[in-house]
Amino acid sequence: MCDTDTTERRPVIRVVDLVKRFGGRAVLNGINLEVHPGETIVIMGGSGCGKSTLLRHMVASLFGDEGRVELLGQNLNDLNESGLNALRLRFGILFQSGALFNSMTVGENVALPLREHTGLDEQTIDIMVKIKLEQVGLREAADLMPSEISGGMKKRAGLARAISLDPEILFYDEPSAGLDPVTSAEIDQLIMDLSGKLGVTSVVVTHEMDSAFTIADRMAMLDMGRMLKIGPRSEFEALRDGPETGDETGDLIRQFLRGDPEGPITARRLSTGYEEDILATAGE
Repeated sequence: MCDTDTTERRPVIRVVDLVKRFGGRAVLNGINLEVHPGETIVIMGGSGCGKSTLLRHMVASLFGDEGRVELLGQNLNDLNESGLNALRLRFGILFQSGALFNSMTVGENVALPLREHTGLDEQTIDIMVKIKLEQVGLREAADLMPSEISGGMKKRAGLARAISLDPEILFYDEPSAGLDPVTSAEIDQLIMDLSGKLGVTSVVVTHEMDSAFTIADRMAMLDMGRMLKIGPRSEFEALRDGPETGDETGDLIRQFLRGDPEGPITARRLSTGYEEDILATAGE
């Protein structure tokens, strides 16, 4: 977890007035966010809220229509492809599925970044692969194919590959998705262990609340492309456990955190004009 003085240091990620439109619709609408060195920040929100799109901007696979993203002190908009590739070597990504290459063994998957981006000899690479797999509890699975391991093991193998180049930042896209509760808890513990042992900054996109409240130092909630709230985990815990106040934003966040079936989120869905939508479609 993060040190107590991280807020005093320069952010490793800054998102400033970020706007992204698809088909004229603002998927991200003026997003501002800072991520501090060594902390674990959880970005959460319902399906379609923009959290995965925000993550894609942070890793330079998308670029905004307005605003900017700064990563490790560099404005992504100012970098050419060579500069972006150099910067990408300084962070790792755990994709939702693990994204292993099915034609390679687990060990070969972890070795791939080392072979592609370093001048290390094969003996050293083999040692590094064993170290990385040991860090995620998978050293015994090095010679297995992805088809021979479970979903949770695939996530851990993907994480071993993500840390193979000793990144400064780790990005996680729905790390607990599709996992049973025990395996999900193991992944959460692994995220916390790696953050503590490696001192990396972690950005986790999730809508799994048990996981979020376990691993987060700070939390950020998106809704319909807007940033509703950013704050320490304790503030979100107080909001989750407190009574309704009549404040629409606060009550919306509280409903999401609790998973309540009734509240501002469901009321908004019910007021979208279902009958009018059906009639308009029938008239086309």
